Amino acid sequence: MSEKKIFKFFPQPIFHYKLDNYKEHNQNLSKYIYELYKDDKEGLARSNQGGWHSKPFDLKDKNKAPFKFFTDIQKYVADVFKEYGWHYTPGKVNLTEMWAIINRKNNFNLEHTHPNNYLSAAYYVKAPENCGSFKVSNPNQIARERIPLSDKKTDFNMNVAQIKPMEGDLLLFPAYLPHSVGMNLSDEDRIVISFNIDILR
Repeated sequence: MSEKKIFKFFPQPIFHYKLDNYKEHNQNLSKYIYELYKDDKEGLARSNQGGWHSKPFDLKDKNKAPFKFFTDIQKYVADVFKEYGWHYTPGKVNLTEMWAIINRKNNFNLEHTHPNNYLSAAYYVKAPENCGSFKVSNPNQIARERIPLSDKKTDFNMNVAQIKPMEGDLLLFPAYLPHSVGMNLSDEDRIVISFNIDILR
């Protein structure tokens, strides 16, 4: 066989980080989220199927858990910008919204995207065994419509991939990437914080 090259253009990245002090953050965030749930059990209806979706967090109070959490994770957002080769100007990198989802047994989240943002994130405050994987789908609709039989899974033929979450995991990914969360098959709550990042002009 003559010389062969394979160019992997247009990859779909998911940046995975483990927070150093996640146990402290998770304890404070969990308390904050359950207090929100206690005060507003109706929540919002978004991609959640049977779960509880909070209203957007109030990030103005510097003494509350969400503000401290986001202050601590801005370095990871900056690292994603670096990996992308994007220009990072702190005053221009804007957190548009942050919220929580509590999924109990048999709850899940339908596939969706987060329009009008550059990045989206999922952070796992509580992730018991069998709580459901984070799933992403190929955003190329044409590739998803015609799928030939495959002998093995490769980077070229996978249209769906998944990550098994652990507590303290932070996933950052392009906001256009279709994603969902599998059914929680455990008897404990799965708690996820999500947020979006935009770039101000």
